[in-house]
Amino acid sequence: MRPADYKLELRDYTLGDMSFKVVPTPGHSIGSVSFIFDDFVVSGDTLFNGSIGRTDLHTGDFEQLLESIKTQLFTLPDDYNVYPGHGLSTTIGYEKAMNPFFIN
Repeated sequence: MRPADYKLELRDYTLGDMSFKVVPTPGHSIGSVSFIFDDFVVSGDTLFNGSIGRTDLHTGDFEQLLESIKTQLFTLPDDYNVYPGHGLSTTIGYEKAMNPFFIN
């Protein structure tokens, strides 16, 4: 499978009365991004409720995915809602405390 021909710019966007920022969250795939709004994030296949995205596919990278989550998502406030690409929503604080991939 080849990557999409269209590449979303990593910047701030406005859609109606909503503003959001596109940030790189590679690891599940090389071009993965997340969308950060004022009080929630759409994480796609980067971060799930109690899990993380698969990295066993063509451009997946486990260590890069963990780093993306730590530097791009876990820096958000704990009460931020997370809406993943699949499954139940969660919060940043819950994932920091309970996600088995980050509990030491």
